[in-house]
Amino acid sequence: MPTMTVNASIPIRRALLSVSDKTGLVELAKTLTAAKVQILSTGGTALLLRESSIDVIDVADVTGFPEIMGGRVKTLHPKIHGGLLARRDVDDHITAVAQQGIDMIDLLVVNFYPFEDTLAQTSNHEDLVEKIDIGGPAMLRAAAKNHEFLTVLCDPADYDSVADAINNNGGTDLTLRRQLAAKCFARTATYD
Repeated sequence: MPTMTVNASIPIRRALLSVSDKTGLVELAKTLTAAKVQILSTGGTALLLRESSIDVIDVADVTGFPEIMGGRVKTLHPKIHGGLLARRDVDDHITAVAQQGIDMIDLLVVNFYPFEDTLAQTSNHEDLVEKIDIGGPAMLRAAAKNHEFLTVLCDPADYDSVADAINNNGGTDLTLRRQLAAKCFARTATYD
């Protein structure tokens, strides 16, 4: 795979969708499918997409490792984070992903377990602890850190702008990726 410059419009070929708030997700996934984007997903998100006749590859099929511990561990894997963190302009990164059989992820769509909603409804310690999202923030931070090379979404309100960029340009430009990354960093900071 040739290296690319950070200023390029990034085509979207492979996306990972894993959300708690599924607002607008099916519509976004249909745009991705029409653009021939391969979609990876987890748990309830994958189920919803399949029920909507959208082809999905389970993250467990990519990692070769099943979701375990009631879903606590599913995306925390080098085949996911390597696909998010690899700089596409650094030859060592390109070599490492090739050697390890890691495929790049061009779009990450994640929002978190509803901790704030759970907190408003209960003070039960166990319920609250189970709504602390670990994988979602880790993936958002990884993708936002590497926004020069991929697009990251944490808010359904931004789905249309990314869908428009895909439909009109086949991908996203650096200005949009920076705006979305900043929003993701703000979201993870607030969540924490």
